[in-house]
Amino acid sequence: MNKEYRAKVFKSGNSLALRLPKALGLEEGTEMVLREEKGKFEFEPAVGPRRKLDISGFAGKAPWLKPLPREFREFEERPSALAKRARQNDA
Repeated sequence: MNKEYRAKVFKSGNSLALRLPKALGLEEGTEMVLREEKGKFEFEPAVGPRRKLDISGFAGKAPWLKPLPREFREFEERPSALAKRARQNDA
C-alpha cells in the first residue's frame, strides 16, 4: 500500500534540507542513507547504531600532562567584554 507525501526543500545554513512529514513515523535524530539514481531519490534508515567515540581512556594517554594551577587559569577580560559592561552600566 503506497502512500504519497509532499515535502518541501528549504535552505538551512549553506545547505539544503528536506522537511519530511511527521506521518512517516521517523524519530528525530535518526541517521538516514540517501541514494540518487537516474534523477530519483531513495532514503532509508542507516543500518546499525550511530557510532560514538569512547574518550574514557584518553586521560591516561599523556600521563606527563598535569592540570594547570589556579593562578594560570585566570585570564584578563577581553576589551570587548569590558566595553560591553561599561555600556550596560551607563544605561
